[in-house]
Amino acid sequence: MRKRRKKQFYTPGTEKLTGVLEKTKSGFGFVRQEEGGDIFVGRSNMYGAMHGDTVSVDLLPEQFRTRSREGIVDKILERGNTEVVGTFQKNKRFGFVVSDDKRNNDDVFVKKSDFRGAQNGDKVVAKITKYPEKNVSAEGKITEIISRFGETGGEIKALIRASGLYETFPSRVNAEAKAKSREEITAEEIRRRRDLRDKTIITIDGASAKDLDDGVSIEITDGGNYLLGVHIADVSHYVAADGHLDREALKRGNSVYLLSRVVPMLPKVLSNGICSLNQGEDRLTLTCQMEIDESGSVVHYEIFESIICSKARMVYDDVSDILEHEDEALIKKYEDIYDDLLAMGSLAEILRKKRKEKGSLDFDFDEAEIELDEEEVPVAIGISERRTANRLIEEFMLAANQTVAEHFYWMEYPFVYRVHEKPDTDKIVELKAFLAGFGINLPGNPDNIHPKALNDILQKVEGMPYENIVSTVMLRSMKKAFYSTDCQGHFGLSFPYYCHFTSPIRRYPDLCIHRIIKDSICGRADEQKLKKYKADSQVTAEIASLTERKAQSLEREVAKMKKAQYMQQYIGESFEGVISGVTNFGIYVQLPNTVEGMVRLDSLRDDYYDYEPGKYRVIGRLSHNIYALGDRVTIEVLAANPEERQIDFLIV
Repeated sequence: MRKRRKKQFYTPGTEKLTGVLEKTKSGFGFVRQEEGGDIFVGRSNMYGAMHGDTVSVDLLPEQFRTRSREGIVDKILERGNTEVVGTFQKNKRFGFVVSDDKRNNDDVFVKKSDFRGAQNGDKVVAKITKYPEKNVSAEGKITEIISRFGETGGEIKALIRASGLYETFPSRVNAEAKAKSREEITAEEIRRRRDLRDKTIITIDGASAKDLDDGVSIEITDGGNYLLGVHIADVSHYVAADGHLDREALKRGNSVYLLSRVVPMLPKVLSNGICSLNQGEDRLTLTCQMEIDESGSVVHYEIFESIICSKARMVYDDVSDILEHEDEALIKKYEDIYDDLLAMGSLAEILRKKRKEKGSLDFDFDEAEIELDEEEVPVAIGISERRTANRLIEEFMLAANQTVAEHFYWMEYPFVYRVHEKPDTDKIVELKAFLAGFGINLPGNPDNIHPKALNDILQKVEGMPYENIVSTVMLRSMKKAFYSTDCQGHFGLSFPYYCHFTSPIRRYPDLCIHRIIKDSICGRADEQKLKKYKADSQVTAEIASLTERKAQSLEREVAKMKKAQYMQQYIGESFEGVISGVTNFGIYVQLPNTVEGMVRLDSLRDDYYDYEPGKYRVIGRLSHNIYALGDRVTIEVLAANPEERQIDFLIV
């Protein structure tokens, strides 16, 4: 009722600001402005605004504020949502859809005539027919039943749908994909390409991967150099620009990998079929062939259209066992390509060493491997190994991406680059102060820090008890990478030129630049086409940067949900963990299997703890007891809520 009391004492002023409202599950929210500076809005001052709405805010005079900047929603300028995805709560005469996005705490009232067969507990989509007003709920009607109550994978299906993604494709997209998948490779197409089908080309991927878009080959030249071939599926041959397939792929931007589920960028008849570099099958490809000397420098390269036939479908673990442990059974099984694998291992190590010497950062954090049963219930959570073969393929793809980017930069063609900007000065200043607490000096000017200075710190703390914490804080000081038509370099990799060329099955920017590359090779890039590619590249960069962030957010949400579901069986049990985050309301603790939970400060009964953000710690007022980032603690699992994606711990 605070809003009414304030309305009695002040008259709305002329200072009105606009922004997008981000609500919290508690009901209050913040209006985010483009120019920065958030405005707090209390629960009773929303005036019917929902999460995601663009609103005009009337700033409260200072004497009426509970925060430094507080306001009342004055007007809703644009609604952010036309539908709500959530759980249906059914009564005899009416029902409510409770949003699965806890930031959207506005339930949608549904009349009985608009149930459309939905039952209690179903995951549904409700189209909003009337938006909320003051204390009156929003109204809507059921338009889609995503999954029935208790259906396997229903929660993940709802998350996918809430993100605006679809596992299925429109019928006209499927029809175009099926037609393309039936096309034979013509003799004319083979003649105009370089025929590499007699070369020993292999794929190395995860055991469960079905969309194999990169193959590799290696030879030793007469001069003793390595001839590395990176052969990438020519998806652009099958996905014509501006067709139904292309427009749908651009809208999706990328494939999204959600444990046992994939939301693909392209229909499976292409991604797992005619475009996938399956063993023993002729496939159209784009090849970046690089001659690399013993120092890791590319002394000559070619980029050309090709046709290949993969000789072996290898998996990371087998290649790693061969290179790491000289597994005799596997060596015998792959004796025809054993020498090639040894050469690949040697070259990958040379490339990695050169990259490290230049200052390329390599944050080797543990990643979760979540095992699900047939009912999609998590039965085990472990650490995903990043072994020799994984690193080998990473190095080869990095080399190809860098070579292609530099080539087209100097050609001054329209292009889509992968950009990672240098960190903000204030972030580096904070990092220097943090490292000083460990007795570590970060040299260099914070305005223009070089990645090698950061890489030297990572190498210095390797094997130390605080290695993970230093890596975590350093990573948090970095900016996020994005796509751009301007070649601004990749700070983290210490590359002046970089793009994404190697995954056109699952990333649209790769597909976009493949078209540019092919037209440049064939001499078809006239002025009119270059003008179109300039416009296409700009659109691609903008959309792909947005869809990538959406995919990353969805992947994190699914992982957090499954981790919470897994930890429900361990409530009341104790584990040792490491403090992975510190806030003004609690500390995060990560267990060895990457599961992370929160210890709320108000659960620490032995003292009142103050938050010291600059030191990444909390400290007791009386006891001076400290809980700091990187400290080892023993916790008890207090609660686990998959719907909230939240796990609560107590410090034992």
